[in-house]
Amino acid sequence: MAFKENSSQQMTLTDSFWGLTEREKKALENSWAGTFAEEIFPSIDESRFSVLYSDKASRPNTPVNVIIGALLIKELFDYSDDEMVENLMLDLHLQYALHTTSFKEQPLSDKTLSRFRKRCYDYESLYNVDLYHDCINDLSEKIKKLMKINGRIRRMDSMMIESNIRKLSRVELLYTCISRLAAVIAKQDETFLPAELKHYADPNDFNRVMYHQRSTDTDERLQTILKDADTILLISSGKYDTLQTYELLVRCLSEQTIIEDGKRRLREKSDGRMDSAMLQNPSDPDATFRIKAGKGHRGYAANLEESVGETGSVVTDYQYDVNTHSDSAFLKENLEARKKSDETTTIVTDGAYYSDENTKLAKEKMSI
Repeated sequence: MAFKENSSQQMTLTDSFWGLTEREKKALENSWAGTFAEEIFPSIDESRFSVLYSDKASRPNTPVNVIIGALLIKELFDYSDDEMVENLMLDLHLQYALHTTSFKEQPLSDKTLSRFRKRCYDYESLYNVDLYHDCINDLSEKIKKLMKINGRIRRMDSMMIESNIRKLSRVELLYTCISRLAAVIAKQDETFLPAELKHYADPNDFNRVMYHQRSTDTDERLQTILKDADTILLISSGKYDTLQTYELLVRCLSEQTIIEDGKRRLREKSDGRMDSAMLQNPSDPDATFRIKAGKGHRGYAANLEESVGETGSVVTDYQYDVNTHSDSAFLKENLEARKKSDETTTIVTDGAYYSDENTKLAKEKMSI
């Protein structure tokens, strides 16, 4: 897919906008969509995302500024991806905001947003450059100027972001890691697994093993799962040990179990090495566990920085990490990344007051 900028924003003679009455046109231009269309959409820098696409002649990409604009609107109204795609087809506000009223067919499909996020994620994984973050920061500066906020007073706070994973018991976690490895192996070579392990590759086996057996069989079931885990690792070594599913099973066993007197058993607190960074679910191996305000969270944390002024506030920066990343660590990284300035910026955080001048931190405890 080749990159092509969506630089032409002129309305055509067949544009749906011309079919509106003067009253309808005025209402549309005075709505949030008018401000978005005139101020935000033209400020989206598409060129930074050209690295995500091929430089060879091929089918052109979906307009990047439409995708970025759709992602912003999606968060503004709390739409799902499917709702955003459907609403763009039917809602003139969205079409006007994204400059697509002249399109014969709206450019977003059911996979457009997810594929774009995947491209951005893969690029960041390879080059440690978050293109979307940089784009949002630039747009935040634009909004800050529109609202006449100077940014000298900023508010900072973190929030928990739950990973879309199921909470698993330790036995369920072990079983799931085995079954995911067995399923991959069976797909590549259905004759490889011995008869006693083939049931792990069956997607219906989880309920049979976990919920359709007597509770008195729990200890026996655990011992069988631990024995099967060692067996599948042993037979897979040398042939399938480069698979991520293999590595996750090794990680799970090392974190959750211990070998004592030649026999594997579940690790207890007294054995040590049980912490919040342990694997929560193989579907999201990076997610961590944290208790905040008396509630357990599995996933990540976002640290938001708002610039505050008399006209309101706008988020001008954000950070994202595992939820075991502390607020103080977020603050330290934020200050280290800040450009040198002759102006003093006051940052208000939970329980502390920070004054940053020329990226030097002066910390004074106070009650907020």
